[in-house]
Amino acid sequence: MEGEAAYGFIVNVDAQGSGLLSDTEKPDMRRRLYDVTGTAFEQAGIRPPRLYQEDRGDGILGVLAPDVPPVRVLGEWVEHLHQNLRESNRHLRKPLRLRVGLHIGRVTADLHGRSGRAVDLACRLADCGVAKAILKAADGAPLVVAASDRVHEDFIVPGGRWVDPEHYRRHDVELKEGRTTAWFMVPGRSQPPEPPEERGPDAADGPDGRQGPPRGDPPRTPAPKDAGSGVVQNINQHGTGRIVVGGTIDTINFSDGGDR
Repeated sequence: MEGEAAYGFIVNVDAQGSGLLSDTEKPDMRRRLYDVTGTAFEQAGIRPPRLYQEDRGDGILGVLAPDVPPVRVLGEWVEHLHQNLRESNRHLRKPLRLRVGLHIGRVTADLHGRSGRAVDLACRLADCGVAKAILKAADGAPLVVAASDRVHEDFIVPGGRWVDPEHYRRHDVELKEGRTTAWFMVPGRSQPPEPPEERGPDAADGPDGRQGPPRGDPPRTPAPKDAGSGVVQNINQHGTGRIVVGGTIDTINFSDGGDR
């Protein structure tokens, strides 16, 4: 019912590098995007009305009904999507490469589409810097999957058909809402490649397209060198007692405290 939140598994698909395509190239990209994802849902036995899809221009938002086992998406759908992409990209000069964000949670439906914090997170994961960097570093790979920490704990760790938790690698990512943990997988590889250090959501590229200086502790300023090799010990003595100093002292200056 409109306006009421329902529990659902969220699949957000984004095309890598779509902003570099011309107006004449984008219609073909979108056709292939819908073909490979839609065929994968059919192959996994996931169809409307248990599957809702919403166009996102260079991507597709999907929300699955609560009775669809998430492991079917993580296993069968992801594997079919991977193979469909490989077949579709064969001999293409500009292959279609996709980033998939996965999360589960409350989704609200209205006349205009689907919304909710869970939807936002799935979209953010697919669009985050780590997902883009991993796919860029995975030369020749057409797909990267970014799963939320909750999806990983509840559905990936137990495993299942074509679901191997050992193939996922954890990264803490910076999103607009803050820092969160996500798990990344590149189908066909035992582990995704290690991406360069992630930038925050508002970080800007340098003029050569590279990120700015790496985060971390600022460089230390070296301590000034001693003017000489001797050690001078200044001692203000008030009253009586012994003075214990470690090391070798060349000069000792005593003061009795002046007028005190």
